Amino acid sequence: MDSFVAGVDIGGTGTKFGIVDNLGNVLSSDTMSTRGHADIHAYIDELHDKLMLLIDKAGGVGRIKGIGVGAPNGNVYTGTIEYAPNLPWKGIIPLAKLIQDKFKLPVKLTNDANAAAVGEMTYGAAKGMKDFILIALGTGVGSGIVANGELIYGHDGMAGELGHTIIIPDGRIHPGTGKKGSLESYASATGVAKSAVEILNNTNRPSSLRTIPIENIDSKAVFEAATAGDEVAKEVFEFTGRILGISLANFVMFSSPEAIILFGGLTKAGDLILKPTREHMEANLIEVFQNKIKILVSHLKESDAAILGASALMWE
Repeated sequence: MDSFVAGVDIGGTGTKFGIVDNLGNVLSSDTMSTRGHADIHAYIDELHDKLMLLIDKAGGVGRIKGIGVGAPNGNVYTGTIEYAPNLPWKGIIPLAKLIQDKFKLPVKLTNDANAAAVGEMTYGAAKGMKDFILIALGTGVGSGIVANGELIYGHDGMAGELGHTIIIPDGRIHPGTGKKGSLESYASATGVAKSAVEILNNTNRPSSLRTIPIENIDSKAVFEAATAGDEVAKEVFEFTGRILGISLANFVMFSSPEAIILFGGLTKAGDLILKPTREHMEANLIEVFQNKIKILVSHLKESDAAILGASALMWE
């Protein structure tokens, strides 16, 4: 009898979860709010109620090998979420144990971007690759680094926080960490919206974005304006791509990956962000690395990718 795994992807805004077979097919999935639960126990209760409906539909708990969880600041060694700046629960949360106790199933937890990297290796664009970096461009900027065929966890399980590397000294402050000038402050969906607001506030340049209340400007609105030819919006993506490209050049020179795989909502902007990113990466690489690192966009279906990544932990 076939067995399945459950995958849970905890994002800063929402949580996606589903049941996955060993070929990487998502048999069923659902979503719930992350942000709406200040209390972790209330969150686990809702996750249990909703995920159990999918587990029952798949033949019951006896068919489920385990639950893989991807979460910001998730530590694979301890099963804890530690000081996640984009989540409502502060400090150290023993998430794997809480889920295991509730579901009575084995649970494996890791950083959400590490989970996505495992998903790409198992089912996606990195199949067969031994050296690559995954950069997740969502509400924040996550990363998973694979070298010599191994995911890099570091001595404490927290490796791969490239989104928190400082790219502009004394730059924009990150509200979650209090640090200034991190990549996440600029190259995330949140960063794109902030860059647009900065240009609108600091200049008198005409832009269709001025018809939107400042607090409602998000990366989707900037994308739609840029697609319609708005010069300010196009400049925001050019600026974002420059910051991201410089960062990718630094990352390449650190681990010499075969490819960098971009994943997450911001990749939907296509060439608006990819073109300047490629240009600025190449311009900042030393000669030995130039023109040989591929920048790929994740092949995995956006709605399934995070669930697949988390579920792949249980097939390892």
